Amino acid sequence: MLLEGKVAIVTGGSRGIGFATVKEFLKEGASVVLCGSKPASAEKAVAELKAENPDWNVKGISPDLADYRQVKDAFEQVEKEYGKIDILVNNAGLSASEKFTDYTTEMFDKIMDLNVKGVFNCARAVVDGMKERGCGCILNTSSMVSIYGQPSGVAYPMSKFAINGLTLSLARELGPFGIRVNAVAPGITRTDMMKAVPEQVIAPLIKMVPLRRMGEPEDIANAFVFLASDKASYITGVVLSVDGLART
Repeated sequence: MLLEGKVAIVTGGSRGIGFATVKEFLKEGASVVLCGSKPASAEKAVAELKAENPDWNVKGISPDLADYRQVKDAFEQVEKEYGKIDILVNNAGLSASEKFTDYTTEMFDKIMDLNVKGVFNCARAVVDGMKERGCGCILNTSSMVSIYGQPSGVAYPMSKFAINGLTLSLARELGPFGIRVNAVAPGITRTDMMKAVPEQVIAPLIKMVPLRRMGEPEDIANAFVFLASDKASYITGVVLSVDGLART
């Protein structure tokens, strides 16, 4: 198993890509703490996983990721219970599709607080322990819109451009301490976020994909498994596109 003996925290782990990532990590032998936006959603996800395999070592927490003190306290408790944190997957995120002129300051702040500040807070909360052990892996969820942008909902691609910059910068800063930092940039993926997109919008996008299908959460989760494993021990500072597109 690729992650046997590892301890991972996955934010946004109660559904979609995050939930699929938690499940794949568990299959590969990791102990996983998933973060949900609310205690009820975290508990529901844990119950579903335990029903599938009672032997899986998984628990749920729900700190406000935009509040560093809450994140630090929750992660310290994880480290106290498990003895270490080997892997952090910053997957929690929020999107919106409003036109630029319709954006309010409150909407913009809400997206940036979770998608950027939340990632910063979580990475900051684990990095000291990783430095002490001389190893660790931080993985961030980016997006294909961090490469191409999108025609509306400007705060979401802005936040993902920021994630790419944070990924590359932390990889350079933390590499000397044995800490790898990478990101995965999903394309069109079958998640709750995509359910709100009309079929007439999705269909032409899928036609642009050589594989002629939408990505599944497991496609993205498998990329996270690889990057978290020792198979990727010489990979850092990469934003890995998992979008089914062919590039020159």
